[in-house]
Amino acid sequence: MKIITDESKIQELLTRGVEEVIEFEHLKKRLLAGEQLRVKLGIDPTSPNIHIGRAVILWKLREFQDLGHKAVFIVGDFTGQIGDTSDKESERSGLSEEEVKRNMKTYFDQAFKILDKNRTEAHYNSKWLSAIGYRDIDEMLELFSLHEFEARENIAKRLTAGKRVSLRELLYPLMQGYDSAAIKADVELGGTDQKYNLLAGRVIQKHYGQSPQDIMTMKFPLLGPDGRKMSSSWGNVINITDEPNNMFGKVMSIGDDLIVHYFEMATQVPANEIREFEQSIRRGDNPRDIKLRLAWEIVRMYHGDREATKARDEWERVFSKGELPSEMEEVEGGKLVDVVGLGAGVSLTQAKRLIDEGAVKVNGEVIKEWEKLVSKSDVIQIGPKKFVKIKN
Repeated sequence: MKIITDESKIQELLTRGVEEVIEFEHLKKRLLAGEQLRVKLGIDPTSPNIHIGRAVILWKLREFQDLGHKAVFIVGDFTGQIGDTSDKESERSGLSEEEVKRNMKTYFDQAFKILDKNRTEAHYNSKWLSAIGYRDIDEMLELFSLHEFEARENIAKRLTAGKRVSLRELLYPLMQGYDSAAIKADVELGGTDQKYNLLAGRVIQKHYGQSPQDIMTMKFPLLGPDGRKMSSSWGNVINITDEPNNMFGKVMSIGDDLIVHYFEMATQVPANEIREFEQSIRRGDNPRDIKLRLAWEIVRMYHGDREATKARDEWERVFSKGELPSEMEEVEGGKLVDVVGLGAGVSLTQAKRLIDEGAVKVNGEVIKEWEKLVSKSDVIQIGPKKFVKIKN
């Protein structure tokens, strides 16, 4: 593919959603010169699904790819067993080999919803990390001081608080850095929390006689619908594999104060349009239509225009016009409390609480009787968005 050197596209590549570029002028010069770069991104399979927060950086890799550069995508099956504590306030246990295998089963398939598979170089980092011996580790450890490691903000806080910092955690930056040397990266992408690891890659590349990679960090994190950092461990995620209606509904549930944040980080809508949306919200205009556009854009990115439009029409039919969903999960009949527990995937205690709070309707009527029997064709609404139908 021909290398694209359009200055406006390169400027957007280097700035949109970007926190920092090391070294900015050096990277910009190489991009404008039409040099094909090897652009690296590694992701540890810490959960089975990639959510749209983690996808932000995959889309940045796709931008490089669309300008003609080589995308190098690494699934950290080895580093996932070590555990990166870059953004953690306590020690993070590594995953077992079995957990990593289970989590990463569809990682490449998910990544290829964003990246062009035919133009992506894909690796598992166990390919080279499992072969490293103590001699290599000894040489790399010599490149770093304990003081540099403990000066990192989160490590310093833990040490000051008397929290444990394991020696294993010292090794993670070396492993991520060695990945860069193994694939001869020209550029590495990462979150702001990974800056130390990314810089380690530059040091290790020099050790192995390579030119140090340029670094691009993204403005993480994308916040979840609940306003906290989007995290699989908290369950506040919008996964790129969510079916269209579910994805659309999750986006519509975000707070109005997150609309611009989502447009900037999770869509490809031009910056000038986003500024118009921002001004409209500041004027006090109803943000509903803007949020509908946001949800449509996000669903479109992973499922296409047709499915995004169908999801929008379904949402408006159910939540604006008060009609029933065209498709509902079917469950066995019985006591209302049991049906709510099954339908919402909650405990019996939580199901009782939902009923007591008036959050459950049967055929459109609020019911507060745990023992009420529901039978075929009854429609149970749990909260504002969950509907289930009793099997015929």
